[in-house]
Amino acid sequence: MRIAVDAMGGDAGPQATVSGAARAILEQPGLELWLFGQHQQLTAELARLPQPLAAAASRLVLCEAPDVIDQHATAATALRHGGCSSMALMLASVARGEVDAGVSAGNTAALVALSRRTIGTVSGIARPAISTAIPTRGERSCYLLDLGANVDTPASRLVDFALMGAVMARHVDAVELPRVALMNVGVEAIKGSQRVREADAMLRAYPSRGAFEYCGYAEGGDLFLGHVDVVVCDGFVGNAVLKASEGLAEMLVERVQATFAARWSGRLLGLLARPSLRRLKNELDPVRFNGASLLGLKGIVVKSHGGTGSDGFHYAIKRAVQEIDRNLPKHLEERLAVHVNLST
Repeated sequence: MRIAVDAMGGDAGPQATVSGAARAILEQPGLELWLFGQHQQLTAELARLPQPLAAAASRLVLCEAPDVIDQHATAATALRHGGCSSMALMLASVARGEVDAGVSAGNTAALVALSRRTIGTVSGIARPAISTAIPTRGERSCYLLDLGANVDTPASRLVDFALMGAVMARHVDAVELPRVALMNVGVEAIKGSQRVREADAMLRAYPSRGAFEYCGYAEGGDLFLGHVDVVVCDGFVGNAVLKASEGLAEMLVERVQATFAARWSGRLLGLLARPSLRRLKNELDPVRFNGASLLGLKGIVVKSHGGTGSDGFHYAIKRAVQEIDRNLPKHLEERLAVHVNLST
């Protein structure tokens, strides 16, 4: 299994990506990672790897990429001038079939635009959607999409998101009949924008034929209850919900830790509760869920959070490995081909 990595993307650059890639290598015996970036910097980061990670170097292949797409560059700028960037060359290796997937923590708008042009989308999909898993009750997860690739979203595209999210839940998380809901400001039929109400009508009339179970509207809090497996919304709403959820999780963990540390009696209780607190922190830590999928492409591309460290980037690579193992693009193409036939 081979995965291409945009090693220059993200706020921390190659410091985080090289270390995260090395961790992933040690966990996956058959994995080889191609690191695209400026050779001198990548070589220096490999030399800085601590001894436990240094053994991964033999399966880290350095690929020269002279340019880097700035985090603040527009998609248009990336398309015009980013051809020799680490991101573009990484995506080109995916498009040529030299690797099985690509991972980047770089500029989201640039990654979506370049992926669409370089790799292309499956039948009937105009633009890919960004999706990630959110932890819910009962140690389950819920897929939320879109997370920012499609801000102005027509009703028909929301239906596409529902189909793609259901494929992800079925083939990655083994959910036999994914439960799909539309994000709205209430569950009443009269609530929401015109586009959301149109999408609701289309999903109620859709001949899903075992593809998913449509559950109607969901509010923000429903994401975490474990009652649905996929929640669909436009990119503006999805991005706001995701960032708010990550911030809330971090605040809760900090508050719990501060409460136990405030007094000596609390510190004593904290020592006794340390295993439970550690488990809670791990369950709520957004780093464990880093790695958002660009659904609808002909290949696998995973977007890592730009501000993540090596731990988070390692989880993004694990997400790509999961999608390769499940052959996600094939299942997406098959499901969307059925969708196109039903629509014509």
